[in-house]
Amino acid sequence: MLQLLLFLLLSSTADSQSQRVSGYKKSNACACEVNSTAWLFPAQQFLGVLGEVATCQKSLNDLQEELMFSSQRLPLIQDQVANFTTRLEPYNYLHFRGLYTELHLRQLGQELSTLKQNIDEVQTQLNNSDTQKLSREVEKLHKDVKKIQNSDTVNMKAVKEKLRHLKNNVESCKSIPKDFRGDKKYCLKGLITNISDPITSKVSPYGKSYISGSWGKQAQMESNGEKNSYWVQPLVSSHIWGNTVRVYQTYEDFMASTNHRDFTFASSHSHPNAIEGPSAVLYGEALYYNCYRSADICRYDLKTNEVKRVTLPGTGVGFNNKFPYCYYDCRLNSDVDVEADETGLWALYASVGNHGNLVISRLLWDSEAKTLNVTQTWETRLFKKAASNAFMVCGVMYATRYVNEYREEVFYAFDTATGKEDNWLALPMEKVAKGVASLSYNPTNRQLYMYNDGYLLAYQVHF
Repeated sequence: MLQLLLFLLLSSTADSQSQRVSGYKKSNACACEVNSTAWLFPAQQFLGVLGEVATCQKSLNDLQEELMFSSQRLPLIQDQVANFTTRLEPYNYLHFRGLYTELHLRQLGQELSTLKQNIDEVQTQLNNSDTQKLSREVEKLHKDVKKIQNSDTVNMKAVKEKLRHLKNNVESCKSIPKDFRGDKKYCLKGLITNISDPITSKVSPYGKSYISGSWGKQAQMESNGEKNSYWVQPLVSSHIWGNTVRVYQTYEDFMASTNHRDFTFASSHSHPNAIEGPSAVLYGEALYYNCYRSADICRYDLKTNEVKRVTLPGTGVGFNNKFPYCYYDCRLNSDVDVEADETGLWALYASVGNHGNLVISRLLWDSEAKTLNVTQTWETRLFKKAASNAFMVCGVMYATRYVNEYREEVFYAFDTATGKEDNWLALPMEKVAKGVASLSYNPTNRQLYMYNDGYLLAYQVHF
């Protein structure tokens, strides 16, 4: 008790000064009077401090919990960022490739220079009012580009569309002297006016389970060998790849599924020379098709078993299911479509450079040099995935779309001779199943051949 008293006596007052008191002796003891109000303990302030300490402790605990939670979430957030980055890559690719931005001026100038060279070459062979008009238009376009370099008054997309149109016209002019055929009178009548009901209907000799492939009659007009032969090319691996073609010498053999010969043009379904996608054509004594997982066209010679190939032109040519026929129901890996008509061989495909729209390239086999070449290319404005299939007739590309399970419709045409298109066609085609794997025209009898989910159908074309 005395110790406590001494402690209190020596304690600081409220104003931080010591308190001195006088003592006196009383009954053998020391006594004094102390004013306790000078050092009252600040209980209220102490309680307030205790409350703040408790609050700080709770806040500290909450902060520690949030820190722990954040530490746990950080890896998840990092994974999400990585995932977003991966997902954005294709969009960045399209962005920087110019799909959704203005055409790069330097690239435009280079294309114009190439176009001018092509026009000059055409003029040396065919100097007429059309070629002179093209030359003037290119000169005007070149002046517009120079203006663009100093101002943004010209719409770049319009310029690019004009450039596409001019390039197509140049290709068309190059075709006229070489490819005009007066003996094919029906080609001079214009577009197809009617397509018959199926005149041939047969289940594939491989069975209905093989839903993808192609078939038809040998398509070369002046063929010495295999003149009347029919063929079937099934896709036997995941309905995407194949490596054999079956050939019948006559129509009767084909209908009876007898007297056939099987050709193997690749050692396996994944060989570089294997076929990818449901599109092939037997032209003369060779089978033409899209090579396995590539933007190449292969030519397999039935006599020598040799395979030659050529790469299709364009920026980002679609293959391996990038730009398949896809109206209503996509047909796997139908990116590259090989066709034949009165003028020769064609490849139909899409490219990133043409915004996924159909591109038409003409193929030519050089029998002396033994090389397969691409001689001309046109760019259309038809988005390939908006069509269910396409074919060539008299240099005109026709595209189809799905109507219902038992009908297709030819709705679009692009004429390579004029560079003009027609969006108002409505030619019905009856079918027996929903999916159309391939559709090809044959100039020797003016028939269309459809591989219809395992059914083989043929139609007569009328002009």
